[in-house]
Amino acid sequence: MSIEQEIQNKGLTAPRITPDDIEANIASEHYFTGFDGAMHRGEYAKYVGDWEVPRTIEALGLLTFCVLVLRNGFTVTGESACASPENFDAEIGRKIARANAVNKIWPLMGYQLKQQLYKAQEV
Repeated sequence: MSIEQEIQNKGLTAPRITPDDIEANIASEHYFTGFDGAMHRGEYAKYVGDWEVPRTIEALGLLTFCVLVLRNGFTVTGESACASPENFDAEIGRKIARANAVNKIWPLMGYQLKQQLYKAQEV
């Protein structure tokens, strides 16, 4: 049973942020790898020691970013890094990166709701 389902089953009805609220607050989502980002507009790179360029390119290709643009224009990011190139799957990387970005929205919207509740008590 999901946490959301448990909350509903227990009849907890006070104001709160729901997964649907989070999703409704996302205006757009964007995905790219570290390689895509580094190569899109030119790159400033600094190689240290004996680290080889081909190994760097491979490493950047295993790093997936998700940028979520919220309705008010604020952005949050999530990342997913794969240790073994043989296990890299772009779809799984995007799902993990998105979940990590969504996890950053909860405290933002929680703060906003708490502020609204606080102001309502002042009146």
